[in-house]
Amino acid sequence: MEDFGTQVVPVIPRLRRYARALTGGHFTADDLVQDTLERAWTKRHLWREGSDLRAWMFTVMHNVYVNQIRARVADTAMPLDVEALNVPVRDHSADMLEVADIDAALRRLPDDQREVLLLVALEQLSYGETAAVLGIPIGTVMSRLFRARERIRVLLGGAPVTAPAVLKVIK
Repeated sequence: MEDFGTQVVPVIPRLRRYARALTGGHFTADDLVQDTLERAWTKRHLWREGSDLRAWMFTVMHNVYVNQIRARVADTAMPLDVEALNVPVRDHSADMLEVADIDAALRRLPDDQREVLLLVALEQLSYGETAAVLGIPIGTVMSRLFRARERIRVLLGGAPVTAPAVLKVIK
């Protein structure tokens, strides 16, 4: 049997990438990954040997993230975000501007839609794995993903795929 810590190490870069996309900040993402690794280590007895460790770790991260959001809402004093004070010099190339537009559009999505979109599109989890990570039905994953993609498309200046239904009056 391979050591739990040895199995977790290859998953850390994916956890960092997801945390960075989820939180939007380097320091906040590192804190989230650290808290996730700490929680996973203390709860490692709950992981079933042979199951997908990556999906289990994303579930742990999701739960830690939700707990942090709840704690922030309950806390009325918000600490000053040091990253907000550092204004980065942007590259003015078209690629960087598009990335910034996509990032801004992602930030405007509701948390539940952003989580599903990031897990499916960025982390390439299946709908079933995403449903297991978030603890929701597959149908909910699919509907949230559809709504997230539609909202991103509209926010980036595109037309929605489906036009609103026109109701006809029938006598």
